[in-house]
Amino acid sequence: MRSANRVATLLLATALLVGGAVAAVQALLLTLHRRTPLDTTGWFDTVSGTRWRDPTVRAVSAGALLLGLAILVAQLRRWTPVRLRTDERDGWYLHRRCVERRLADAANTVPGIRHARVRVRRRGGQWRPRVRATGDPAARAEIEFAVHQELRHLAAPRPGQIDVRLLPRRRPA
Repeated sequence: MRSANRVATLLLATALLVGGAVAAVQALLLTLHRRTPLDTTGWFDTVSGTRWRDPTVRAVSAGALLLGLAILVAQLRRWTPVRLRTDERDGWYLHRRCVERRLADAANTVPGIRHARVRVRRRGGQWRPRVRATGDPAARAEIEFAVHQELRHLAAPRPGQIDVRLLPRRRPA
């Protein structure tokens, strides 16, 4: 989302800069009673003759309103962080995907566990790892221990809880 915001900001800034420069040049030339590069007579007549009852005006207004609401919702939505802060005092960060891979590798080292996936969410200063794996449900405590050990190696803040969901292994038919 960060890249999309940057591209949208760049496009909007460019459009405003070009539009403002054209409007300033147009106003300056009109003030000096010179010929302007843009013909404003047809445009002025069209805008002054347009009414709210026209279907085109309502369609464009509704589209602009929906686009604005969509942008507002996209900006207010909480996105998954790319970086996770290790400690409030030192300013160090770790990439979330790298942490998730390392925690998944740690969970996969537990005997009887296969295909572990980990998602890390942040709530305040705490990390909340969610482990999903295929294997023996009795290995839950071993998975939690392995994930705690790996978090300690990463110098991560103490997690509030580790959510472990184990799916039993499917038997071949």
